Amino acid sequence: MTDADILNNSGDVVFDSECFPNFFMAAFKHLATNKIFKLIPPFDPRKLSYILHRYNCIGFNSIKYDLPLLWAAYKNQDLGWLKTVSNDLVRGEWYQEVCKTHGIIVYPTPNIDLMNVCPGKGSLKLYAARLHSKRIQELPFEHTSILDEDQKLIITDYCINNDLEATELLYNFNKDRLELRRHLGMKYQDNLMSKSDAQMAEAIVVKELTRKTGKRPKKADLTEEYNFYYQSPTYLNFRTPQLQELLTNIVAHKFTLDDFVKIKVPEFLRGNAITIKDFSCTFGIGGLHSKEKTVAYKAENGYFISDNDAASYYPRIISNLGLYPEHLGPIFLDVFNGMTDDRLRAKKLKQFAEDKGLKIAINGISGKYNSEHSVVFSPRCYVQMTLTGQLSILLLIEFLEYEGFQVINANTDGIVVYGNNYSLLRQIIEYWEELVNFKTEEMQYTAYYARDVNAYFAVKCDKSVKVKGPYSEVGSQTGTQLDNNPIMLICSDAIKKMLSDDKPIEETIRECKDITRFVTVRNVKGGAHKSGHYLGRVIRWYYGKGELGTINYLETNNKVPMTEGAIPLMNLNGFPSDIDHQRYISEARAMLYDVGYLKRPEEVRFF
Repeated sequence: MTDADILNNSGDVVFDSECFPNFFMAAFKHLATNKIFKLIPPFDPRKLSYILHRYNCIGFNSIKYDLPLLWAAYKNQDLGWLKTVSNDLVRGEWYQEVCKTHGIIVYPTPNIDLMNVCPGKGSLKLYAARLHSKRIQELPFEHTSILDEDQKLIITDYCINNDLEATELLYNFNKDRLELRRHLGMKYQDNLMSKSDAQMAEAIVVKELTRKTGKRPKKADLTEEYNFYYQSPTYLNFRTPQLQELLTNIVAHKFTLDDFVKIKVPEFLRGNAITIKDFSCTFGIGGLHSKEKTVAYKAENGYFISDNDAASYYPRIISNLGLYPEHLGPIFLDVFNGMTDDRLRAKKLKQFAEDKGLKIAINGISGKYNSEHSVVFSPRCYVQMTLTGQLSILLLIEFLEYEGFQVINANTDGIVVYGNNYSLLRQIIEYWEELVNFKTEEMQYTAYYARDVNAYFAVKCDKSVKVKGPYSEVGSQTGTQLDNNPIMLICSDAIKKMLSDDKPIEETIRECKDITRFVTVRNVKGGAHKSGHYLGRVIRWYYGKGELGTINYLETNNKVPMTEGAIPLMNLNGFPSDIDHQRYISEARAMLYDVGYLKRPEEVRFF
């Protein structure tokens, strides 16, 4: 991209920077034209300022690293000083303090930082690998290295063809999520583009509270004496002695904080086992999870399989119980319920962006109750919300188990039921809904095969297959590929085709020519190598015929799990000719044993 191109263009660019003791560069890719522009000292700082102000610059971890570093380069291009600034930022020091220490002004410019938009705490390379990026490459040299001229060219290629390409891939994948943020940002007059779901929720609440009260809300200032008791809803009346004792203990316990922020969890809430007739689960402040292992059910001979999830579970508890943080007051509920009303109105009018965006924001509030850095931080609300939710689910399970139904799966906000009296099931669930003021959403299955509560295949009535856990391409946090590392997805594909269309797993596996369905991606602490060849901290492989050896941890040389016969595939270049189809067929069969579909003695596994 020439200087003339810079002066005559605008729009979106992805950008990244690299910093070594004797080398610095910033690279930009204009997404509309695919043109690349590089800044390597010495350069006119006005060019940098012009780019940052004229273009919408899209990066990853750009708010806390790239933008401060670029504005440092705007001030001073001394390479030693820039490396000092970079080191301070990389060490995780608060970027605003780093800027203050070094006298750097970060001017407000159009920017999207994708790091928070993505779920969890993944790296750019991990997210790119989950999206099947063509190239996964670690920084070729230690950041402390003194680079020669050839190495500078290698770093330039790495920055442009690895990091910029990964950022563009991630940006394109997140366009729907970014559109939700743009829409809500216009509605609430705030910039939400670089915020996580929970941050977006908090920003909206803060904006609305400020508008309603005339002053910006502050975080709770909790003292050493802060404590509270759980207030049990009147409907929680159990008949199982163990549940009666559990509720008694919860109500009698004085909850306090450790170091003013962390809830001190009593022993009876540390994932203890609960038994209700034939049902068992673990129960704690963090969640409820049934304990089934390798189970299989089919809806036949008058029996049904019914999946019932409580809709908007935690948000509804907040509204039902009037759970407002003490320091914010009841006006918090006006804001929260107003967001809920706006969401329902948008849903009715089929305003997709506002409906989905507000749904994300409303659900995000509940997580902020347990964040000491949040304006809505409230340990009392968090405990009241989570325990009420789980105890309410246990009440429903008790109703069903005592009426002869079998609860075959249960988690924090839903259950799967097996039984042969559907009308009675609906009566019980409708009674429970009215009692606790919740609504449930039902889905029926014709078959259900589970390794455990978090890993199963469920065949729906239309023959499509719901997959959860490591077998799934998508996760539960965003419902997209960004949540899960791909693990031999061809095996899951083959099982789904077998369950829905009776197609032999061997046919699906051998017919597939998409290498992304065969790869496994793993994040390796400290990095990995194979036969001395360094691969990086994010690795990708497939299984090849006749391949010997394993991938090993760099620091200990111990085997990375699942890597016997693995061939590293850091670059996607067509479909390999040495795919070990039999290996994948064996792994698919092993998965069928794990989920209870096959009952024969389990065959030998590769790992």
